[in-house]
Amino acid sequence: MAPIPETHRISLDPSELQFDVIHGYLTRSYWSPGISRELVERAARHSLCAGAFGPRSVQVGFARLITDHTTFGYLADVFVLEAHRGLGLAEAMVRTLMDLPEVQGMRRLMLATRDAHGLYRKLGWEPVTDPAPLMQIRRANLYQAPQEGMEG
Repeated sequence: MAPIPETHRISLDPSELQFDVIHGYLTRSYWSPGISRELVERAARHSLCAGAFGPRSVQVGFARLITDHTTFGYLADVFVLEAHRGLGLAEAMVRTLMDLPEVQGMRRLMLATRDAHGLYRKLGWEPVTDPAPLMQIRRANLYQAPQEGMEG
C-alpha cells in the first residue's frame, strides 16, 4: 500500500467523526440519497468506522464495517470527497479496518459496489463465486421523505 500524504491521516477514533461531512456526502450518494443525519449517526455508532482527515483535521473520507465483531463484516459507506481523491485514502481506510485483529479473524467479509471494483480487488476482495446461497430483501429508498401531496 502506498503511503498517504503527510497532510492526511486515518483515524479509528469515533469521537473524531464529523457528521456534517459524512451526512453531507451520504445524502447525495447513489446508495443512500436523502438519508437522515440521525440514521447516519445511529449506523456509525453501531459499526467500526474509519475516517480520513486532511489539513486542519477536516474530515475528507469515511468507511464503516457493519459487524458482529466476531465472524462477519459488511463494508459500507466508503467515500472520499472529490477534492481528496487519488491520494490512496479509500484504500488506507479499508486497509485500516481490515487490519484490525477482530476483523482478521472473521470468516466472511462482504460489500456491494457499483463502481469501485478495482480498489477492492487490490485489497484481496473477489466477486462472489456462487451467488446461489445469497438472498436479500430489497426495499425502495426508505430514507427520503414522502413528496408533498403524497402520503407515505
